[in-house]
Amino acid sequence: MLNYTEAIVIGLIQGVTELFPISSLGHSVLVPAWVGGSWQRLVADQSAPESPYLAFIVGLHVATALALLWFFRADWVRVLAGLGRSVRERRIPDSDARLGWLLVIGTIPVGLTGLVFEHPLRTLFAKPLAAAVFLTINGGILLAGERLRRRPSADGGNPALAAHDGEPARTTAAHGSTATMTDRRTLAALSMPSAVGIGCFQIAALFAGISRSGVTMVGGLLRGLSHEDAARFSFLLATPVIFAAGVYKVPDLLGPNGRGIHGQVLVGSIVAGAAAYVSVRFLTRYFTSRTLTPFAIYCLLLGAVSIVRFGLA
Repeated sequence: MLNYTEAIVIGLIQGVTELFPISSLGHSVLVPAWVGGSWQRLVADQSAPESPYLAFIVGLHVATALALLWFFRADWVRVLAGLGRSVRERRIPDSDARLGWLLVIGTIPVGLTGLVFEHPLRTLFAKPLAAAVFLTINGGILLAGERLRRRPSADGGNPALAAHDGEPARTTAAHGSTATMTDRRTLAALSMPSAVGIGCFQIAALFAGISRSGVTMVGGLLRGLSHEDAARFSFLLATPVIFAAGVYKVPDLLGPNGRGIHGQVLVGSIVAGAAAYVSVRFLTRYFTSRTLTPFAIYCLLLGAVSIVRFGLA
């Protein structure tokens, strides 16, 4: 049975690596494998059809999503209000409504794919060597994204921005996050096909070792977003996916697989939620002036060392 020490450690790993572009699923496989001993059973549980460990992960996902919702609460209030206006008026009246629809259509590809393939892929690839290979690939994707990224366009020269209800660009920080009017209008200027394309990048994160936030950021960079805007769109886009993945499997947590670990789930979820909040707060500031390169190097190094370690085992 999962003990409290394991619950705290895995909760911390989940909260940090879900948002840092280094793959939470990959680390949840590799860390227990590196530690060895009694932790090895957690690796086996990753690929089991049903297990208390997977029920435990459900709670961590919900906690991570709630932390994201709280951090971006002001953004989500505006987006949901915009979607409500759009439905009532049967048009897209402003940038908040447009951003809302971009998030909706960007979520559809990974939502549909995850329903069908998430469990088979986890069962097949949630093994140390496979996770190490995909983590190395993740590092390569991040480096390629930095090399191939398009330079962001200036707001003033973007005709899509001008089309949104004449909202003035303000630089006052929004409550609960660092969003500004200019940030939201820049994201809202994405085309619908671009939002779908960025959303499709999330599908790669179904493989243990590929980072959801990392590949989604790369998708944004390739479509001309700045690092800051790409990170923000990635976090907003990931929130409903992470939350839905947790809620979808809540019956596992409430059923036989969750029996006897509710205390561990609570403790691990608190740790994961706190770590996720600190992580997103750090990353939204980090990407105002820095790139994905350090994370790419980390993934390449850890992936390569892990391939040697588990490939020779």
